[in-house]
Amino acid sequence: MKATGIVRRIDDLGRVVIPKEIRRTLRLREGTPLEIFTDREGEIILKKYSPMVELTAFASQYAEAMAQSTGLMVCITDRDQVIAVAGGPKKDVIQKPISRQLENAINERETVMASKDDKNFFPMTSDEIEGITAMVMAPIICEGDAIGSVALLSRDPKAKLSDPELRQVATAAGFLGRQMEG
Repeated sequence: MKATGIVRRIDDLGRVVIPKEIRRTLRLREGTPLEIFTDREGEIILKKYSPMVELTAFASQYAEAMAQSTGLMVCITDRDQVIAVAGGPKKDVIQKPISRQLENAINERETVMASKDDKNFFPMTSDEIEGITAMVMAPIICEGDAIGSVALLSRDPKAKLSDPELRQVATAAGFLGRQMEG
């Protein structure tokens, strides 16, 4: 654990304010769910809660099936990081933080289809995945909340992803969203 040197008092309602710098660094926004843990030494640990973590194994299997059927790289994310990868370099991508642009697209519930040359093309992760030339992405919606995304990525320089790929990611995102509800 890393000490920040910041001390806060509990108010009369039992609340503690998380400093703005920490909220910005950890991408905590109003309404972000936090899980609370305690340990034997009396420490209280707040951890961002991701409902998608419960689906990680299932999402990995789904990504594998999509990658096999499309021949493309598949990434499934929660609101913070990549939770499943298939059809590409897993170790370079898995658990990497998502890019700000992807985070914004998820929050805005935007479906994106773009080639490298398009103005609406953006990297999936904060470190760009090498060689990606085209993408199609759909947000995962669960009980009205945007909780992640499904994306197909191509490394083919001539790739032009179109409506069939868009329908595939939309179907996958809808399916994963319903799995979370169930």
